[in-house]
Amino acid sequence: MTADGIRRFVTNVLAVAYREATVMRHDKAFMAVVTVQPIVMLLLFGYALRNEPANVPWAVLDQSEGAAGRRLVQEIATTRYFLPPRYVRSYDEGRALLERGAVTALVVVPHDFHREVLRGDPQIQVLLDGADPLTAARVGGYIAQVARAFDPEGRAPPAPAEVRAERPTGSGVGPVPLLARFWFNPTLRDSNFFLAALAGMLLTNLCFSASSAGLVGERETGTWEGTLSLPTTPVEIVLGKLLPYVAVCYAVLGIAVLGSGIGFGVWPRGSWLALGWLTLPFVLASLSVGVLISALVNTTGQAVFLTMFIILPSFVLSGVMFPYQLMPDGVRQVGAVLPLRWYQIGLRRLVLRGAGFSEVWVPFCVLALLFAILLALVRWRMKPRLG
Repeated sequence: MTADGIRRFVTNVLAVAYREATVMRHDKAFMAVVTVQPIVMLLLFGYALRNEPANVPWAVLDQSEGAAGRRLVQEIATTRYFLPPRYVRSYDEGRALLERGAVTALVVVPHDFHREVLRGDPQIQVLLDGADPLTAARVGGYIAQVARAFDPEGRAPPAPAEVRAERPTGSGVGPVPLLARFWFNPTLRDSNFFLAALAGMLLTNLCFSASSAGLVGERETGTWEGTLSLPTTPVEIVLGKLLPYVAVCYAVLGIAVLGSGIGFGVWPRGSWLALGWLTLPFVLASLSVGVLISALVNTTGQAVFLTMFIILPSFVLSGVMFPYQLMPDGVRQVGAVLPLRWYQIGLRRLVLRGAGFSEVWVPFCVLALLFAILLALVRWRMKPRLG
């Protein structure tokens, strides 16, 4: 490409970008959403959402009917996670409660529990409702912690979960010593998990929603013919439409990072430059998804419906809300085509693990590849309409 061709390309892109920025600046509803949404989601992820179970319904089958079994049940009940237990008389009754969803866990204390405690080899059985894997894992872990620290004579009540997360469980008098250490989030704060990926959710929602109505909106309002009359190529039109939103996305990223740090003490431990570097291909890829949606549909209503259809699975399959490593084969691989999957991997490495450029190189390359593929698809879809 000659110097004149490069200059013409840059001029065309900047002209379309200026036109798009002027329209965006006068859209009061859009500017209000950009300002209010990060604040609302900061409060939601910082205060409201937790992976930590609370008020857990559970049942007890105490076959021992002894003092040791009653004391163990009492110590589990006195933690801040469980409702008062429901006592059952048989396995069938307990399984029925689990099948109905009336309880999350069934604790079974065996007949010879007291003798096993004195021998130093106690065992209890816990049946968990696996419909909610995260809750089941947490509940099982809490019960196991109480059981490990259990003392039949009542001399050492179990420590709170926050204390147990900071010191080895085996430092108590429990019959089963356990050494536990938690890296990157020593106190197991759920807000750290959510806030680390908050920027990814905000940017996904913004990019999909803002760009999906662009082309189809111009066709409906009759301004698309004016855009087609410009001496520009499809790629120039797309890039010109995306550039103003890239700037807005970086502003939203700043709000999310500063809000998480100032409000909740969750600052990126890694490179801030790497964070900005990783964000660019993610924003471009996410905006390209919205443009592709706009090029595929015929009305704004269709664009909104298709955008919402994609946004919700993106949050679930990407691993933002639930660990993608725990997803079954097939489903986990489908999530790998989503830009948010790779961005949240890089975000959590940068925010929680203190990563740098080298640790987020793979997510960056994948996001850049996704952007290139999406841009090619948009050009292919727009080409017949420009002909």
